[in-house]
Amino acid sequence: MPRKPAKNVPEGPRARAAAMRAQTAREERRRRVLIILAVSVVVLAVVVGITLAVVSSGGGPSRSQPPAEAGIPSTPAKTASGRTTPPPWEAPGDPSARVNAAGLPMLGAEGNVEHIHAHLDVLVDGNPVSVPADIGIDQQAQKISPLHTHDARGVIHIESPVKATFSLGQFMTEWDVALTQNSIGGLKAGSGKEFHAYVNGKEVSGNPAAVEFRAHDEIALVYGMAGQKVKVPSSYNWPKDE
Repeated sequence: MPRKPAKNVPEGPRARAAAMRAQTAREERRRRVLIILAVSVVVLAVVVGITLAVVSSGGGPSRSQPPAEAGIPSTPAKTASGRTTPPPWEAPGDPSARVNAAGLPMLGAEGNVEHIHAHLDVLVDGNPVSVPADIGIDQQAQKISPLHTHDARGVIHIESPVKATFSLGQFMTEWDVALTQNSIGGLKAGSGKEFHAYVNGKEVSGNPAAVEFRAHDEIALVYGMAGQKVKVPSSYNWPKDE
C-alpha cells in the first residue's frame, strides 16, 4: 500500500530564506538611518558656519576691515600744521579738534589690531623739549586718537582698531606744532641755524612729517647752530612691556 505524505513537516530552506530576507531588510533600514543622520550633521555644520561668518562680519572692526571704514586714512598725511611759535609747546586745549585736523577719528577705546610704540626726541640748541602727555586724548569727552601720548617721556602710542600706517605729520598736527623740511614750530633754519631729522640715528631728507612710524623707532628732531655738536639718540631704552 502506498505511504501517505507526512503532515506538518518543517520547511527548512524556506524558513532560512525568509529569515535572511528579514535580516537584509533590517540592515538596509539601519543603513538609510545612518545616511540620513550623516547628511543632517553636514547640513547643520554648514548652517552654523554661515551663521558665524555673518555674525563676525557684522561685528566690530577686524583685521580685514579697510582703514577707511574706521575713519582712518589708507595713506597718512605727509605734512603737518600747527603753531608757529617757539617752544615750549604744551598739549593743545582742544585735542579733539587737533585730531580731526590730522584726519584721524576719536575712539571710545584704544584699538588693539595695530599696536606699536615709537619714541620722539626734540632737541633745540642742545636742550630737550618736552613732548607733553595727553596728546590725542580728550579727557573731558573720554575719547582717544589711535595716535597719542600718555606721559611726557616722548613715547608715541599707535593703537588702532585696524591695520594702518601713521606718520609723524599726523602726530605733530595733533600736537599743534608746525613741521616742515626747514622748521619746527617757530624755529626756522637760516642765519646760522640748522634743522635736521633722524630716524634711528640716520638723517632723513625731505619733510620729516612724511616719516612713518615703525615699531620702536627712535625719531629725533634737532634744531640749533650750524656745527653745534649734539649727541643724536639712535635708540630708546624700551621697557619690556612696551
